Amino acid sequence: MDKSNPSSRSEGSVDTSTLVSEDGKNIKSVVCQRCGSKVLCPGMAIFAEKELFLPSMRKKTTINQSDGTFDGDTLTAHWLVDDMYSFENVGFTKDVGKVKYLICADCEIGPIGWHHLDDKKTFYVALDRVNHE
Repeated sequence: MDKSNPSSRSEGSVDTSTLVSEDGKNIKSVVCQRCGSKVLCPGMAIFAEKELFLPSMRKKTTINQSDGTFDGDTLTAHWLVDDMYSFENVGFTKDVGKVKYLICADCEIGPIGWHHLDDKKTFYVALDRVNHE
């Protein structure tokens, strides 16, 4: 019984072979896991592998409350967006250090992604935190 194929390694249950085009862009729409709201249209993001820590998914009001520690996940598979106006529907948390977390603008669940304030042209959306249609 073959449980994994090392040549098509992906995070969690995300199969990138059906999501990434030959030029590295998203083939399908990226939508919120909770409410189904569209976050990105097809072709608006590039697949990128970068190790980023994202706190556990929750409502926006609890993301900003911090005692200095977060439960969360280190994720490596992301959609990279270079212009904040490429998003269909995304919100941002208040600054957490030099980071703003991306959330669904409709239901405010998140974080679904990450943006460092020093880099105005990089917005990461974790593949494991969104659905694809």
